[in-house]
Amino acid sequence: MSSPEVTAIIPVFNDRLSLERALPLSIETLSRITPQFEILVAEDGSSDGSDELVKEFSKKDPRVRLLHSDTRLGRGRALNRAISAAAGDIVCYYDVDLATDMQHVEELVSAIRNGADIATGSRLLPASDIVRTGGREIASRGYNFLVRLLLGSHIFDHQCGFKGFRRDRVLVLLPLIRSDHWFWDTEILVRAQHMGYQVAEFPVHWRAGNGTTVKAKDVFSMGSSILRLWWQIHVSKD
Repeated sequence: MSSPEVTAIIPVFNDRLSLERALPLSIETLSRITPQFEILVAEDGSSDGSDELVKEFSKKDPRVRLLHSDTRLGRGRALNRAISAAAGDIVCYYDVDLATDMQHVEELVSAIRNGADIATGSRLLPASDIVRTGGREIASRGYNFLVRLLLGSHIFDHQCGFKGFRRDRVLVLLPLIRSDHWFWDTEILVRAQHMGYQVAEFPVHWRAGNGTTVKAKDVFSMGSSILRLWWQIHVSKD
Protein backbone atom coordinates (compact mmCIF):
# COMPACT_ATOMS: atom_id res chain seq x y z
CA MET A 1 0.00 0.00 0.00
CA SER A 2 1.42 3.38 -1.03
CA SER A 3 1.87 6.20 1.44
CA PRO A 4 -1.15 8.50 1.81
CA GLU A 5 -1.10 11.93 0.24
CA VAL A 6 -3.44 13.33 2.90
CA THR A 7 -3.79 12.65 6.61
CA ALA A 8 -6.98 14.02 8.17
CA ILE A 9 -6.74 14.34 11.95
CA ILE A 10 -9.86 14.44 14.12
CA PRO A 11 -9.15 15.51 17.73
CA VAL A 12 -11.53 13.70 20.11
CA PHE A 13 -12.35 13.89 23.80
CA ASN A 14 -15.54 12.10 24.85
CA ASP A 15 -17.10 12.64 21.42
CA ARG A 16 -18.42 9.19 20.55
CA LEU A 17 -21.76 10.41 19.18
CA SER A 18 -20.10 13.03 16.98
CA LEU A 19 -17.61 10.42 15.75
CA GLU A 20 -20.41 8.18 14.53
CA ARG A 21 -21.27 10.89 12.01
CA ALA A 22 -17.78 12.29 11.40
CA LEU A 23 -16.01 9.07 10.39
CA PRO A 24 -18.23 7.95 7.49
CA LEU A 25 -18.60 11.52 6.23
CA SER A 26 -14.83 11.98 6.37
CA ILE A 27 -14.27 8.86 4.28
CA GLU A 28 -16.87 9.97 1.75
CA THR A 29 -15.35 13.46 1.50
CA LEU A 30 -11.69 12.42 1.32
CA SER A 31 -12.43 9.72 -1.26
CA ARG A 32 -13.53 12.46 -3.66
CA ILE A 33 -10.26 14.36 -3.15
CA THR A 34 -7.58 11.67 -3.30
CA PRO A 35 -7.37 7.87 -3.48
CA GLN A 36 -4.50 7.93 -0.96
CA PHE A 37 -5.61 9.16 2.44
CA GLU A 38 -5.78 8.17 6.07
CA ILE A 39 -7.90 9.37 8.98
CA LEU A 40 -6.09 9.64 12.29
CA VAL A 41 -8.37 9.96 15.32
CA ALA A 42 -6.41 11.71 18.09
CA GLU A 43 -8.39 10.37 21.03
CA ASP A 44 -7.34 12.23 24.17
CA GLY A 45 -8.13 10.19 27.28
CA SER A 46 -11.85 9.70 26.61
CA SER A 47 -14.04 7.72 29.00
CA ASP A 48 -17.13 7.33 26.78
CA GLY A 49 -15.92 4.52 24.53
CA SER A 50 -14.68 6.76 21.71
CA ASP A 51 -11.55 4.62 21.39
CA GLU A 52 -13.55 1.41 21.11
CA LEU A 53 -15.71 2.91 18.36
CA VAL A 54 -12.62 3.81 16.34
CA LYS A 55 -11.09 0.36 16.85
CA GLU A 56 -14.22 -1.28 15.51
CA PHE A 57 -14.38 1.14 12.58
CA SER A 58 -10.73 0.53 11.67
CA LYS A 59 -11.41 -3.21 11.38
CA LYS A 60 -13.78 -2.43 8.53
CA ASP A 61 -11.61 0.31 7.00
CA PRO A 62 -7.86 0.27 7.76
CA ARG A 63 -7.53 3.82 6.47
CA VAL A 64 -8.92 4.85 9.86
CA ARG A 65 -6.28 4.80 12.61
CA LEU A 66 -6.62 5.35 16.35
CA LEU A 67 -4.03 7.37 18.26
CA HIS A 68 -5.05 6.79 21.88
CA SER A 69 -3.81 8.47 25.04
CA ASP A 70 -4.56 6.97 28.46
CA THR A 71 -4.33 10.42 30.07
CA ARG A 72 -5.58 13.81 28.94
CA LEU A 73 -2.89 15.61 26.95
CA GLY A 74 -4.87 18.72 26.01
CA ARG A 75 -5.81 19.77 22.50
CA GLY A 76 -2.42 21.24 21.61
CA ARG A 77 -0.27 18.33 22.71
CA ALA A 78 -2.72 15.86 21.16
CA LEU A 79 -2.40 17.67 17.82
CA ASN A 80 1.41 17.81 18.08
CA ARG A 81 1.46 14.06 18.67
CA ALA A 82 -0.95 13.33 15.82
CA ILE A 83 0.86 15.51 13.27
CA SER A 84 4.14 13.80 14.17
CA ALA A 85 2.48 10.39 13.68
CA ALA A 86 0.80 11.32 10.38
CA ALA A 87 1.98 9.61 7.21
CA GLY A 88 0.57 12.06 4.67
CA ASP A 89 2.54 14.81 2.94
CA ILE A 90 -0.50 17.03 3.55
CA VAL A 91 -1.91 17.04 7.08
CA CYS A 92 -5.21 18.64 7.98
CA TYR A 93 -7.43 18.62 11.02
CA TYR A 94 -11.00 19.58 11.74
CA ASP A 95 -13.23 19.51 14.79
CA VAL A 96 -15.25 16.36 15.33
CA ASP A 97 -18.54 18.26 15.46
CA LEU A 98 -18.01 19.21 11.78
CA ALA A 99 -18.98 22.80 12.50
CA THR A 100 -17.12 23.79 9.34
CA ASP A 101 -18.86 22.38 6.27
CA MET A 102 -16.95 19.39 4.91
CA GLN A 103 -17.19 20.78 1.38
CA HIS A 104 -14.22 22.96 2.37
CA VAL A 105 -11.83 20.02 2.92
CA GLU A 106 -11.05 20.01 -0.80
CA GLU A 107 -10.25 23.74 -0.62
CA LEU A 108 -7.98 23.08 2.37
CA VAL A 109 -6.04 20.36 0.53
CA SER A 110 -5.91 22.35 -2.72
CA ALA A 111 -4.36 25.35 -0.97
CA ILE A 112 -1.45 23.19 0.21
CA ARG A 113 -1.14 21.48 -3.18
CA ASN A 114 -0.91 24.94 -4.74
CA GLY A 115 2.01 26.05 -2.60
CA ALA A 116 0.74 27.29 0.76
CA ASP A 117 2.59 26.04 3.84
CA ILE A 118 -0.54 26.39 5.99
CA ALA A 119 -4.20 26.84 5.09
CA THR A 120 -6.94 27.84 7.50
CA GLY A 121 -10.67 28.30 7.33
CA SER A 122 -12.04 31.64 8.49
CA ARG A 123 -15.36 32.55 10.06
CA LEU A 124 -14.53 36.26 10.03
CA LEU A 125 -13.94 37.10 6.37
CA PRO A 126 -16.69 39.06 4.61
CA ALA A 127 -17.68 36.05 2.48
CA SER A 128 -17.90 33.67 5.45
CA ASP A 129 -21.33 32.22 6.22
CA ILE A 130 -21.66 31.58 9.95
CA VAL A 131 -24.36 31.18 12.59
CA ARG A 132 -23.60 31.61 16.30
CA THR A 133 -24.77 33.73 19.23
CA GLY A 134 -24.00 37.44 19.26
CA GLY A 135 -22.00 37.21 22.47
CA ARG A 136 -19.64 34.59 21.08
CA GLU A 137 -19.29 36.55 17.85
CA ILE A 138 -18.27 39.71 19.71
CA ALA A 139 -15.81 37.79 21.91
CA SER A 140 -14.26 36.12 18.87
CA ARG A 141 -13.82 39.36 16.96
CA GLY A 142 -12.34 41.05 20.03
CA TYR A 143 -9.89 38.20 20.61
CA ASN A 144 -8.75 38.09 17.00
CA PHE A 145 -8.36 41.87 16.91
CA LEU A 146 -5.97 41.65 19.87
CA VAL A 147 -3.97 38.90 18.20
CA ARG A 148 -3.61 41.00 15.07
CA LEU A 149 -2.76 44.14 17.03
CA LEU A 150 -0.33 42.71 19.57
CA LEU A 151 1.21 39.80 17.67
CA GLY A 152 1.37 41.29 14.18
CA SER A 153 -0.76 38.59 12.55
CA HIS A 154 -2.42 39.14 9.19
CA ILE A 155 -4.98 36.37 9.76
CA PHE A 156 -8.56 37.29 10.67
CA ASP A 157 -9.68 34.08 12.40
CA HIS A 158 -7.01 32.21 14.37
CA GLN A 159 -9.22 29.78 16.30
CA CYS A 160 -11.20 28.10 13.53
CA GLY A 161 -10.67 24.35 14.05
CA PHE A 162 -10.09 23.72 10.36
CA LYS A 163 -6.48 23.86 9.22
CA GLY A 164 -4.09 22.17 6.79
CA PHE A 165 -0.29 21.96 6.63
CA ARG A 166 2.58 20.81 4.52
CA ARG A 167 3.83 18.18 6.93
CA ASP A 168 7.55 18.79 6.39
CA ARG A 169 7.08 22.49 7.09
CA VAL A 170 4.85 22.15 10.15
CA LEU A 171 7.22 19.62 11.77
CA VAL A 172 9.77 22.43 11.99
CA LEU A 173 7.24 24.56 13.88
CA LEU A 174 6.05 22.02 16.43
CA PRO A 175 9.06 22.18 18.79
CA LEU A 176 8.46 25.94 19.13
CA ILE A 177 4.82 25.64 20.23
CA ARG A 178 4.32 26.10 23.97
CA SER A 179 0.51 25.95 24.22
CA ASP A 180 -0.96 22.58 25.13
CA HIS A 181 -4.63 23.46 24.74
CA TRP A 182 -6.86 25.93 22.86
CA PHE A 183 -4.24 28.63 22.19
CA TRP A 184 -2.33 26.12 20.03
CA ASP A 185 -4.33 27.16 16.92
CA THR A 186 -3.36 30.80 17.37
CA GLU A 187 0.26 30.18 18.31
CA ILE A 188 1.02 28.02 15.28
CA LEU A 189 -0.38 30.64 12.89
CA VAL A 190 1.50 33.49 14.56
CA ARG A 191 4.82 31.66 14.71
CA ALA A 192 4.44 30.49 11.11
CA GLN A 193 4.00 34.06 9.90
CA HIS A 194 7.02 35.23 11.91
CA MET A 195 9.06 32.52 10.16
CA GLY A 196 7.93 33.67 6.73
CA TYR A 197 5.58 30.78 5.99
CA GLN A 198 2.88 31.24 3.35
CA VAL A 199 -0.50 31.07 5.09
CA ALA A 200 -3.71 30.91 3.04
CA GLU A 201 -6.98 31.96 4.71
CA PHE A 202 -10.35 31.35 3.06
CA PRO A 203 -14.01 31.92 4.05
CA VAL A 204 -16.09 28.96 5.23
CA HIS A 205 -19.67 27.90 5.83
CA TRP A 206 -19.79 27.32 9.61
CA ARG A 207 -22.49 26.41 12.10
CA ALA A 208 -21.92 26.10 15.85
CA GLY A 209 -21.80 22.38 16.66
CA ASN A 210 -22.59 20.31 19.72
CA GLY A 211 -19.05 19.09 20.23
CA THR A 212 -16.14 20.63 22.08
CA THR A 213 -16.50 24.28 23.07
CA VAL A 214 -14.21 26.95 24.44
CA LYS A 215 -15.22 27.73 28.03
CA ALA A 216 -14.95 31.05 29.88
CA LYS A 217 -11.78 29.93 31.68
CA ASP A 218 -10.26 29.07 28.29
CA VAL A 219 -10.99 32.58 27.01
CA PHE A 220 -9.19 34.10 30.02
CA SER A 221 -6.29 31.70 29.57
CA MET A 222 -5.98 32.57 25.88
CA GLY A 223 -5.95 36.28 26.72
CA SER A 224 -3.00 35.66 29.03
CA SER A 225 -1.41 33.52 26.33
CA ILE A 226 -1.45 36.44 23.86
CA LEU A 227 0.71 38.46 26.24
CA ARG A 228 2.98 35.50 26.95
CA LEU A 229 3.54 34.83 23.26
CA TRP A 230 4.26 38.53 22.66
CA TRP A 231 6.95 38.31 25.36
CA GLN A 232 8.42 35.13 23.88
CA ILE A 233 8.62 36.58 20.39
CA HIS A 234 9.71 40.15 21.13
CA VAL A 235 11.64 39.94 24.40
CA SER A 236 12.90 36.46 25.23
CA LYS A 237 13.09 35.40 21.55
CA ASP A 238 11.90 31.96 22.63
